Amino acid sequence: MSELPTGTAVIGQSGGPTAVINQSLVGVAIGLRKGLHASGHVTKILGMRNGVRGLTEGRLTDMTDLPEAMLDRVAGTPSAALGSTRDKPDADYCQRIFESCRKIDARYFFYIGGNDSSDTCRIVSEAAKAADYDLRCVHVPKTVDNDLVGNDHTPGYASAARFVALAHMADGMDNAALPGIKINIIMGRHAGFLTAAAAAARHEEHAGPHLVYVPEVPFITDRFVQDVAEVYDRLGRCHIAVSEGIQDKDGVAIGALLMGEEKDAHGNVQLSGSGALGDQLSGLLKAKLTPEGGKPPRVRADTLGYLQRCYPDASPVDAGEARMVGVAAAELAAQGHSGISITLERTSQIGPNEAYQCRAGVQRLEHVAAKTRHLPPEYIDGHRNVSEAFLHYVRPLVGALPPFELLE
Repeated sequence: MSELPTGTAVIGQSGGPTAVINQSLVGVAIGLRKGLHASGHVTKILGMRNGVRGLTEGRLTDMTDLPEAMLDRVAGTPSAALGSTRDKPDADYCQRIFESCRKIDARYFFYIGGNDSSDTCRIVSEAAKAADYDLRCVHVPKTVDNDLVGNDHTPGYASAARFVALAHMADGMDNAALPGIKINIIMGRHAGFLTAAAAAARHEEHAGPHLVYVPEVPFITDRFVQDVAEVYDRLGRCHIAVSEGIQDKDGVAIGALLMGEEKDAHGNVQLSGSGALGDQLSGLLKAKLTPEGGKPPRVRADTLGYLQRCYPDASPVDAGEARMVGVAAAELAAQGHSGISITLERTSQIGPNEAYQCRAGVQRLEHVAAKTRHLPPEYIDGHRNVSEAFLHYVRPLVGALPPFELLE
């Protein structure tokens, strides 16, 4: 590791906001104050407004001397305090980034985000090397999808998973009070971790969701209809959790087929901004499960949408770990590291009696950038459920859920 440079540190937030992304932002800022700023290697701590877009446009917020009481309030506030972006730099964009970095003498670059953000950080890091510009780049993990490789889980996921579990606990009670078929569409383009968290809502034998569908298992419409009919015939109702990213046997997203080809800045078909998948599945069930000459079953669908990302009831574990990875990023930069991504590593054994423990780790950016982690096979039970192993994995993350009581 070479001698530490002296200059400005810039911090940005990118991609979808979460309930705890500001904990990571404050973690980096506090870590820098106590380390590189105290040693004189960081002269200013600047926040990029709307990520690298704000950096190139000169829209920066000076965080160097902000009161810690204010930073603590920011840390507990959901969504991205600096604003976010979906921009993905190409070669020309990277050149503008470096011109902006040189203009403010930026020598430390921290980017908080998920898959695409880690790739942006990698591109910036590699371009800095090519330009022989000493810029220390560190990616700080964040994504509700929980799909960053090299991590046991990612900051943002546990809070979103808590929301999904609580939403299904309450919605399941609604389904029991007014029986029918209820479908909930949950975020998760390629990974089923967030949809799987709905299973944590099961607080008694017949509690929903009764069926859980994740992208890792091919979604077959005829089989789906049979599954629902089986549960409905047995219980008189059916509560269903479905990932927005469910795919057919050829790996084509069902939602993409239904909603056309509208894409975001990274070329991803937009799935979260429409209720089309829920509407289509509802229509399918009504058509297939209506007896000849009879009434169609009561079928309703909700798309949980962006509420999952930033609902202000963060998992306590999530809030603490999001702060921890931010501090770790600043500390590792002070040790001379660059071109790295911070990770979360569970150090306790997953099981029913786990005394949960976790620490911050590190990996090279090229090992995580633009890669996707999927729900592992041992967390899936057949084609319509998750395993007990997954429940042991997720329960320490979401935290204690409220007890429910039913009248007989």
